[in-house]
Amino acid sequence: MGGFGIDLGTANTVVGAPERGIILNEPSVMLTRRTDPYRAVLVGSQARELIGRTPAGYETVRPMRDGVIIDLELARAFIVAIIRSVTSRWERVLRRRAVIAVPAGATSLERRALLEVAHEAGLRKVALILEPVAGALGSGINPLEPRAHLVVDLGGGTAEITGFCFGGILTHRSCRVAGDELTNALYQYLRVEHQLVVGELTAEDLKVRMHETGDDQPLVVEGRDAASGRARLVTLGTDEVVDALRPTTMEIVHTLTACLEDLPAQAVGDVMSEGLLAMGGGSMLRGFTHLLEESFGFPVKTAERPLTCVAEGATKCLDNPDVLAVYGD
Repeated sequence: MGGFGIDLGTANTVVGAPERGIILNEPSVMLTRRTDPYRAVLVGSQARELIGRTPAGYETVRPMRDGVIIDLELARAFIVAIIRSVTSRWERVLRRRAVIAVPAGATSLERRALLEVAHEAGLRKVALILEPVAGALGSGINPLEPRAHLVVDLGGGTAEITGFCFGGILTHRSCRVAGDELTNALYQYLRVEHQLVVGELTAEDLKVRMHETGDDQPLVVEGRDAASGRARLVTLGTDEVVDALRPTTMEIVHTLTACLEDLPAQAVGDVMSEGLLAMGGGSMLRGFTHLLEESFGFPVKTAERPLTCVAEGATKCLDNPDVLAVYGD
């Protein structure tokens, strides 16, 4: 019987299934009633649209923070809602198995919590796989081959770099300053430099639009004037947004480069020839790959599908017990 490969991220949850590919890619957000906080009213994009405009009596919540569960009951309700959205009633009776990606820096307690919640949500047999390994597998890399690979994953809650070879970890560093802190950096920059107060979604969307906008195209931001309270528009150049994010991106990269201390000298040649693999939403930020190249000295390639490759790799693990045996939990 099939199953699911799940990337339960801080910002987005992605679910894959054998022979069906990616079947769900939604924000990791849930709307609940204050009188019944552990029952989902809406999940995903519909719930995200209510951030900053949630009606009285309701609350928008994120069950994940820094890539791990922060509330067992909230996470269970979220996973139940996600599974229901991608399965029929008959399939839910069968209790499908799953492989769930977990940050390489997650503690044993955080991993046990994820397994417990997944079982309570109705999944029958659950295994965990390291996110960087799953992302590499989803990008066509064989993590069992006798060559070293170096992977950077910049997600919403964590930024990680992991080197692995032939079923073992060579080096690893984790930083819990990541995509959410980049969003907050934009919020603070607009507040201080332009006296413009914006919502969380506006700051997050600005970060995404920066990647999609050409060098000469301005970015228009809507918000409230901090002094008068009136609505106001501010026009930013892409270079200004990049500069606003630079202190935070430099902090992330500085933390990750410490992994080079543990990287075996013999592995350097492998990474030089194949390049450092970057994935996650943050890998799409303008100028981020160039900053990685300058800091690490390795060529950097962005995963072909940086937002879904982790779930794709976790799905492949359903039929690849050898990978789970050495990298799984």
